[in-house]
Amino acid sequence: MIRHRRIVAVFAAACSAALVLGACGSGGDSGSENNSTAATVEAGEPVAGGTARILQMGEPRSLDPAALSNTWPHQPLLGNALYGTLMVTNNDTFELEYKMATDFSTEDGGKTFTLTLQPDLVFSDGTPLDAAAVKYNWDRLKDPTLGSTTIRQAVEVESTEVVDPLTMRVTMVEPNPQFGQALVAGALNWVASPAALEQGRESFDRNPIGAGPFTLVNWARQDAVELEKNPQYWDAPKPYLDSLTVRTVADANQRSNTMTTGGADLTAETSWTNVNKADAAGLQYVVTSTGGGQFAGMNQRRAPFDDERARRAVSLAVDLEAVNTVVYNGEGEVPTSFFPEDSPFYADIPLGETNVEEAQTLFDELAAEGKPVKFTFLSYPTTESRVLAEAIQAQLSAFENVEMNVEVTDFAAVTARAGARDFDMLISSAVTQDPDYALSMAFTADSTGNFMGVDNPELDAALERGRFGATQEERKAAYDEVQQILAESVVGLWYTRALPSVTFSEDTHGVQLFSLGSTLPEELWISN
Repeated sequence: MIRHRRIVAVFAAACSAALVLGACGSGGDSGSENNSTAATVEAGEPVAGGTARILQMGEPRSLDPAALSNTWPHQPLLGNALYGTLMVTNNDTFELEYKMATDFSTEDGGKTFTLTLQPDLVFSDGTPLDAAAVKYNWDRLKDPTLGSTTIRQAVEVESTEVVDPLTMRVTMVEPNPQFGQALVAGALNWVASPAALEQGRESFDRNPIGAGPFTLVNWARQDAVELEKNPQYWDAPKPYLDSLTVRTVADANQRSNTMTTGGADLTAETSWTNVNKADAAGLQYVVTSTGGGQFAGMNQRRAPFDDERARRAVSLAVDLEAVNTVVYNGEGEVPTSFFPEDSPFYADIPLGETNVEEAQTLFDELAAEGKPVKFTFLSYPTTESRVLAEAIQAQLSAFENVEMNVEVTDFAAVTARAGARDFDMLISSAVTQDPDYALSMAFTADSTGNFMGVDNPELDAALERGRFGATQEERKAAYDEVQQILAESVVGLWYTRALPSVTFSEDTHGVQLFSLGSTLPEELWISN
């Protein structure tokens, strides 16, 4: 079994472009063994042709970039296929590596940036992809009616200005020298044709126009998205494949069974259980190492979790190792500290503890004040999300004066309600590589990504010191304080380290990840 091996994605012959903490081959629980190539097959030079059958976990509500999410449980490969990428990030240095862009730099500490594009970029219909097209897409993502998860990054931009066809000047609301880390993790990295978007969603979904390595042939909702090679793609001779067939499979067991029986060539994954199954079946896998993790977040904007005692009571009542056993067969990693021990930001600050007696005391205290703890867990339709909710519910049922219900709905509905802050508890994340983007986005009081409604001036100040620290020591001191505040205020139940990963067949090669498990489809190829 390969439990807890920390494996980093391979990028060409070296490291992946995933945003990860630490160096290539950093050790997990089993030591410093270099696993960067342990689960991949050496296959020589790429071979052109063929079709890859891809599984993703979330059905998109639209092919509009604003409706897609560039994280591993959603539609990152599909977005990259249709729209390409402006840039990615190197996991060793956190430096930007350019694709359709050639530069994204600041000379004033992150108040303004200059974005420069490759010359002669065109959309799949032959029209130019220029700075005006990028401006249109970036400005549009600020519109809250789109319901885009990327609004969290987009609203950090105060204005955009076209300097010339290849150059756009970006002015930030507040200086942020780390903004490139945020850019690559969302739809700001994808550019669609403004003219096509102006035709409306129905028209665009029939014929999405991007500049990615593939174009749409057909989208049968709840079935498959069929794509073919884009002859206009800027980075010829890529893509190597002739076509892709992308299907949505939310059920973890079904994904695993489909892969192990040869029904698909590559799937995104979320748990060690399925990665272990893939390994046992002789499949390949790539895992992006991260800090932070996923948590069952509590909405502090409304009862019952506007009272810190309610949050603390639930946290004390739930045994997360028992949850790990139920959800991941004990194969997940429950974060005991925010950063892993091999991180330069590690501090021995426990994220939580279990104390059933204290939990019951708090539940009783709140009930006596007329505030019994009653809430609903809003669950995604995936097996993991549903089983997690039910595992927490089962444990809480042993206590008095607390009632938890579970509501399972589709990805689009959960995303919309999260954006509207219409929930009590749901799965959220603060998955860290360089800490700034994930932590500031998730927990700064005025951040649109602050779904839990955290409002703590001391936390905001510590996050700002971490962003602008001139030395590693200054940044670490700031993030030590951040960890302490997050642990004491209880933002949620930190139930697992995130596992941005893919498993793939022995004949599939060129798997490269960036950001949170985002696969570059132009690099994929299949051997005979």
